[in-house]
Amino acid sequence: MAECTEYLALLNSEDKEVIREGAFRAGENNCVEAVDQLAKLLLTNHLGIQEAADSSLRMIGGKETVRAVLPLLRSDEAPVRNLSMDILREVGCQDMPSLIELVHDEDPDIRIFAADILGSTDSLLAVEPLCDALLKDPEVNVRYQAAVSLGELGMDEAAPCLNKAINDEEWVQYSVIEALTKIGHASSVDALVKTLDSASDLVASMIIDSLGEMGNVKAVSMLLKRIDNSHTALRNKIVKSVVKILGGKSLTLLSDEERARFREYLLVALEDEDEETQDAAIQGLAYVGGEKASEGMLKIAQSLDPDVDHERLAVTIDSLSHIGVTDALKKGVFDEDQKVAQVAVQVLSRISPNACTEDLEVCNLLIDAFWRVGLQVQRQIVAIAAEQANESSKDFFIRILEEHTDGTVLKSAAYLLGEKLQLEECAHLIFPLLGHQYDDVKEAALDACIAIGTTEVQDRFKEMFESEDPLNRLMATYALSRIDAQDNIAILKKALEDEIPDIRKVAVEAMAEGCQVDDDWRALVLGRLNDESKDVRLTVVEILGKCFNESFVKELVGALDDEDDWVKIRAVDALSEHRCQEAVGKLIEMLDNPNRFVVMKVIESLGIIGGSDAFRALLAITDSDEYELVSAAENAINNIQDSQE
Repeated sequence: MAECTEYLALLNSEDKEVIREGAFRAGENNCVEAVDQLAKLLLTNHLGIQEAADSSLRMIGGKETVRAVLPLLRSDEAPVRNLSMDILREVGCQDMPSLIELVHDEDPDIRIFAADILGSTDSLLAVEPLCDALLKDPEVNVRYQAAVSLGELGMDEAAPCLNKAINDEEWVQYSVIEALTKIGHASSVDALVKTLDSASDLVASMIIDSLGEMGNVKAVSMLLKRIDNSHTALRNKIVKSVVKILGGKSLTLLSDEERARFREYLLVALEDEDEETQDAAIQGLAYVGGEKASEGMLKIAQSLDPDVDHERLAVTIDSLSHIGVTDALKKGVFDEDQKVAQVAVQVLSRISPNACTEDLEVCNLLIDAFWRVGLQVQRQIVAIAAEQANESSKDFFIRILEEHTDGTVLKSAAYLLGEKLQLEECAHLIFPLLGHQYDDVKEAALDACIAIGTTEVQDRFKEMFESEDPLNRLMATYALSRIDAQDNIAILKKALEDEIPDIRKVAVEAMAEGCQVDDDWRALVLGRLNDESKDVRLTVVEILGKCFNESFVKELVGALDDEDDWVKIRAVDALSEHRCQEAVGKLIEMLDNPNRFVVMKVIESLGIIGGSDAFRALLAITDSDEYELVSAAENAINNIQDSQE
C-alpha cells in the first residue's frame, strides 16, 4: 500500500515525465488503487502518458479496470474511444455483467461498442446477450455487429439465433452468413439453403460460397436441385461449392444422368473469370471430363505462366492426365504454340509413366510426333522416352544418333542406348560423340561407352590413349580405369607419367580404387608424392588417408612439409583421423606456420590425437593474446580430457 501511495503521488506530479514513470510503475507493481487515475490519463494529449496508462491498465486488469474504462466509451474524442475499446477487448471478460449491461444502453453507439467488445471475450456468457441484440435490437448496425461478434466467438450455441437472423436486412445477412460459415454448424445448412430462393444475387452468392466452405455433404443435393434454375454466374458458384464439398473423385458416384449434366456445368465454369471457379472446374473435370474438357483445360494451361502460375499449371497437368488420351491432347502435341505442345507432352508422360513398357499408344504417339515438332518439344519428348523406353524403341534412338545434331537430344539417346540398355551394336554410333563440341555431350557419351565396356570399346579407348590430344588421353584414361583398372594397368602406368597433370591425377585415382595395397601399388602411388602438380600430390595424400595403414605414416608426416598448404592440411586431416601419435612432434612444430588456417587445423588435430605432448603444447597456446587461437586450443584440450573419461 505504501508503494501505491508513492505511485499515486507520482501520477499527481506537474512533470509529464514523472507522471509517465509513475504510470508504468503502477502497472508493474499491480497497483489497483491507481486504476481510476490511470483511466483519466487516457484523456491526456500526451502520447507517452497515454501509452504508459494503456499498458498498465492492461497489466492490472480486473473489474476495477473494466468499470474505470467503460465510461470513456462515451467520450467525444474518437482516439479515446478507440483506445478504450482496445483495452476492453483485452480485459473486458473480467467483468462480464458490466459489459452485458451496456447491450441494453439507450445509446445505439454504446450498444455497438458493447457488442464489439463481447466478441473478443471468448466467453459463453456473451452468446445470449449478443443473440438477444441480433434478434431484437431496432438498430441495424447493432444487429450487424452482434452477428460479427458471434462469428468471432465461433461457438455452436450461437447457431440457432444466427439461423433465425438469416432473413434480416441484407446488411445484416452479410455478417450472419460470415458468422455461420465460421461456426459451421450442421443445422445452418437448411437455413442457408432455404434463404436462397428469396435472397438477392449477392446474398445468394455468399450463401453458396458459405456452403462450400462449411463442407457439409447434405448441402450437395440441395444445391444440385437449384442448379438448373440458376443463372450462369450463380450456377458457377454452385459448381465450385459442390466440387469443394465432394472433391473431384466423388463426382463419379453421381448417377449417369447427374454426372452428364454436371459435366456440362463444369465446362461452363471452366470459362469463368474467377480463378477459384476455374480451378474447381478443373478438379471436377479430371474425373468426369472428356474431349471438350481436355480441350478447355489445355487452353487454360496455355494462358498460364510456368514461373508465376507454377502450382496451377501443375494441377491442370495432373487433371488432364486423369482424363487420359484424347484427340485434343494428340493435336496439342503438334500445336504451333510451343507452350501448348510442351504441356501436352508432359500430360502424356504422366498418363503412362512407364509408357514404352506398358502403354504403347502413348509411347508410339510421342515417338511418331518427334520428327514433326519443334526443337524444344523434341528435347522434352526424347528426355521422357529415354527414361521410359526399352529395347523395342532402339531404332528410334539409333536414327536420332544418325540424323540429329542437337546436343541435348543426342545426350538422351546416348544415355538410353549406352548407359541404360548397354547395347554393344550402338557403341560405334556413340563413340564419335566423344569429339562433340559440347562438354556435357562428351560426358554423356563417355558414361555410355563405359557402361557398354566391351573389349572392342576398350580397344578403341586404347587407340585413343595414343592421341596427341590431351583431352582424348584424359577420357581414355578415365574410361579404361572405370571399365577395368586391373586389366588396363599398363595404360594406367603410362598415364602416371603423362605430361598433363589431370591425366596423372585420374591415373592415381584409378590405382586407389578398392585400396588393394601391394608393392606395385606402393611404387606407383607413393611415387607421385613428389609430383610437380599440387593437385596430384593432394590426391595422393587423400588416397593415403582413405587406404590408410601404419606404413603410410612416414609419407603422411613427410607431406606436412609440402610447399602447398592444402596438401599439408589434407595430411593433417589424415593423421588426426587415424590418431597417429608419431606425427605429434611435427604437428607441434607447425604451430608456428604463418597460415592461420593451417595452425587452426593443427590445433584441432592435436586435440583429436591427444597425449601429454599435445596437451602441453595446447596448454601453452592458452597464454596467447589471440582469442581465436586460445578458443580453439581450449576446445582441443576439452577433447583430450573427454577422451580420458
